[in-house]
Amino acid sequence: MTDNNAFTDHAFTEAFFALHHGLPRQAPGSDASTRHLLSLCGPLPERPRVLDVGCGPGRSALLLAAEAGGAEVTAVDLHAPFLEELRTAAAARGLAGRVRTVEADMGALTGEDFPDRSFDLVWAEGSAYILGFDAALARWKRLIAPGGTLVLTEIQWTVPEPSAGARAFWDPHCALRTTAGNLAAAQAAGYRVLGVHHLPDSDWAEYYEPLAERVGTLSGAADPAMAAALAASREELGVRARHGHEYGYTGYVLRPVTAGDGGAWPARPETAADVAAVREVNLAAFGTPLEADLVDALRTDAAWLPGLSYVAEAPDGTVAAHALLTRCEVDGVPALALAPVAADPALQRSGAGSSVVRALLAAAAERGESLVLVLGHPEYYPRFGFAPASHFGIRAPFEVPDEAMMALVLDDSVPVPAGTIRYPAPFGV
Repeated sequence: MTDNNAFTDHAFTEAFFALHHGLPRQAPGSDASTRHLLSLCGPLPERPRVLDVGCGPGRSALLLAAEAGGAEVTAVDLHAPFLEELRTAAAARGLAGRVRTVEADMGALTGEDFPDRSFDLVWAEGSAYILGFDAALARWKRLIAPGGTLVLTEIQWTVPEPSAGARAFWDPHCALRTTAGNLAAAQAAGYRVLGVHHLPDSDWAEYYEPLAERVGTLSGAADPAMAAALAASREELGVRARHGHEYGYTGYVLRPVTAGDGGAWPARPETAADVAAVREVNLAAFGTPLEADLVDALRTDAAWLPGLSYVAEAPDGTVAAHALLTRCEVDGVPALALAPVAADPALQRSGAGSSVVRALLAAAAERGESLVLVLGHPEYYPRFGFAPASHFGIRAPFEVPDEAMMALVLDDSVPVPAGTIRYPAPFGV
């Protein structure tokens, strides 16, 4: 969690690592969070190939080797003593045959150890910030095998307007974003979101309490490099004590989008020039004017949100698909209604519909929206992360099969309201 620029000083780097040697963790986290993130990945292949990037002494690597279906783990770190700690621990636990260590730079994973599409699971707890969230998404994507998953944790703002004190510490180190900003960045980088997990405060305690004890033990060190490392750690601990409510760590479980997922269809906000084509797509998709008329009526309603009507483009530039989000409420709390979603019948099952939905949901997340509701096919919308709304105590204002009324939480740091959905007047319900 130290400023990456500090690592240009070799003496400081060695002192920093010496300060951290033997600590149970090198960043906020817990075995419980590691297991939860693993559960969000869904089924893994038999003996999955796992890459733990920036593994440190290997707390996550050991758990994955033991519990991820007989996983074969390649653990990467640039600090050789951490890798030695990991090898010793793996041997003590009978996992030496499942854990292979590689001393390498996480930002330059090249050569025969890291061929394209070679890992079913790429894992990075507490290390992606060294590269930067966007760079990690871009550089590690080629390593993920078809159907594979990227799991990483990232430090981020948990309030819309962080204080000057919090920014004074974090801005020079790394550019923190919110959950919505990171979700939008992940989707823009060509990933779909399988799950999001906000690490609890107890995960910070697992890292910071042993670190604080170590800092206290070494206070008064005469070595200038160690004194600097201790001062940096004291500052970080102090910022957490004063401003910890303003930032946190969040885990993201991501899967690269393939052409079948809609990755081949560029999507964007509609323009005035698209209005007629949007109507035609809805007419063609549904065979009646009801949905097309609904879109036109919503355009003039207070529920309309400029920038949340999206189209996917066909190769010739025409509108291939359309999706719309408008304002609704759950027990008086603002939410979004996803409706309608339409694709040109000639292009259905091409991924155009998925592309426009993913782009639209990313745009909503970037705007800070936290909850989306949809009444739709229960075998289609779960691919975007939707789950039965009843799981959250949310119900439709009319009789509907439980599995067809679904909700997607874009930001699980915001409480999810329970109650009955109130749709805009043009829906006629």
